[in-house]
Amino acid sequence: MEKQPAFHLAFLVSELEDAADFYCRVLGGRRGRDAPNWIDVDLHGHQLSLHQGENLQPIQGYSDVDGHPVPMPHFGVVLDFATWETLVERIYEHDWPFLLKPRERFVGQPAEQGTFFVQDPTGNVLEFKGLREIDRIFEI
Repeated sequence: MEKQPAFHLAFLVSELEDAADFYCRVLGGRRGRDAPNWIDVDLHGHQLSLHQGENLQPIQGYSDVDGHPVPMPHFGVVLDFATWETLVERIYEHDWPFLLKPRERFVGQPAEQGTFFVQDPTGNVLEFKGLREIDRIFEI
């Protein structure tokens, strides 16, 4: 399979080192380049740029997905199911709280998946999905 391009996302955090610790130690990312006001993190092959900010309001509202209120905005990574399960265990091992606990949704449909939500130390919301058939990610 051809290597996919990496996604880049730059966003604000209230404390750079606390955020970098979360993305690297808790989620398993790898710290990259940095400067006094930003730190890059490789998270599953995607580039997150954590930038120092103030007066942040990460959750702006909610949207219903499969009968559950989902915080907006949020971002994350779509993983194969086994990798997702490993990440769930990693988060439990680091005693990090889930905003929405791991569960399965869309059971029996092409997009059948495990999902959970966590917040970084600033309150930015991340969703991690684990697809049982990741090749069907965009199938209708």
